Amino acid sequence: MTSENQIIGRNLRIDSDRLWQSLMDMAKIGPGIAGGNNRQTLTDDDSAARHLFQKWCSDAGLSLQTDKMGNMFGRREGADPNLPPVMVGSHLDTQPTGGKYDGPLGVLAALEIIRSLNETGLKTLHPIEIVNWTNEEGCRFTPPMMSSGVFAGVHSLDWAYSRTDASGLRFGDELERIGWIGDADVGGRPIAAFFELHIEQGPILEDAGIDVGVVTHGQGLNWMRVTLTGKEAHTGSTPMSSRVNAGLGMAQITMLVHEIALSHAPQAVGAVGHCEIFPNSTNIIPGKAVFTIDFRSPDPAVIAAMDRELRSGAGKIAQTLGLDISYEQAGALDPVEFDSACVNSVRAAAARLGYSHMDLVSGAGHDAFWMSKIAPTAMVMCPCVDGLSHNEAEEISQEWAAASTNVLYHAVVETAGLVDE
Repeated sequence: MTSENQIIGRNLRIDSDRLWQSLMDMAKIGPGIAGGNNRQTLTDDDSAARHLFQKWCSDAGLSLQTDKMGNMFGRREGADPNLPPVMVGSHLDTQPTGGKYDGPLGVLAALEIIRSLNETGLKTLHPIEIVNWTNEEGCRFTPPMMSSGVFAGVHSLDWAYSRTDASGLRFGDELERIGWIGDADVGGRPIAAFFELHIEQGPILEDAGIDVGVVTHGQGLNWMRVTLTGKEAHTGSTPMSSRVNAGLGMAQITMLVHEIALSHAPQAVGAVGHCEIFPNSTNIIPGKAVFTIDFRSPDPAVIAAMDRELRSGAGKIAQTLGLDISYEQAGALDPVEFDSACVNSVRAAAARLGYSHMDLVSGAGHDAFWMSKIAPTAMVMCPCVDGLSHNEAEEISQEWAAASTNVLYHAVVETAGLVDE
């Protein structure tokens, strides 16, 4: 096996123009209405994107395997095919109003690594597998990161197949309809390491003028669904002192959520996202409000503290306003600490390539979170303009894409090991 100095001496770089063109070609499938993409999972456009990725894998000499969740694995064999693969990838599905880079950058950067290795004629000791995970976004079928969750043993295959979209269509039926149910079992096999490149989806790197993010942790989250019950009444004829206004309670608790998150800054965040009031009529005081609170932190103790503070403060608000209040756990994810050796490989790669870099905590969930449960895992992050994501205006630069992919390239190759032939 070659030494790290020999890897450095080879000055490995990807083809930036080719990577960028691949991103643009993929973005032609499932175009949005404002320059981004609407390529939701298990749609015909998702199938078309898979076929293009399949062709590119074949052109690169990869063997392609698809598992029963539709996860796609393009394998470049190693010098020792009995060794577990180094896996690298992300997802090709998008939000309904998604950008061109959230997900596809990680998949196509992995493909570019293979193309670059082929051009240099370099062989790795471990096989390298590039992966396209099914349904990372979770916008059509909940939850997000569903197929990597099945792969990691977090969810069962039957449970995933039973999930339905807003129209009542089953995940398993739609996967079969588009023709991407594979024969391979989902997970249950050894993996040497997993690496994922993703856009930051936040403004930290761009604001700091940093080329590459080295992700050390992923935030845990606590989603709490709150129901407030008051009394519907006419807005015009009911005295202010007689109102039992569930909408007012929701507004005050929304402010409380903001204050709690601020008190645990800078790492903690929180907001009310989804909210509904009933009967939602102009001249009726809301008799019921249902809303979901999203608290996140890389520290489980902080998440627990924010939950306690929310329940205490919200209870007092409800009592003052004469409202009944109930809570339901709507989702939870433990904080993630990525593998130190893999993280160090990313950090060392950025340093030797001369890119500015900094440690980051990922505020969004990624397939790498579930993979960290079963394999040494790390993430690389690429800056994005104004931190904007899940929006058709999402944007990155070609230079940012190249820098983060070059770092990924070095980390993957170092982990897979080069051999002399």
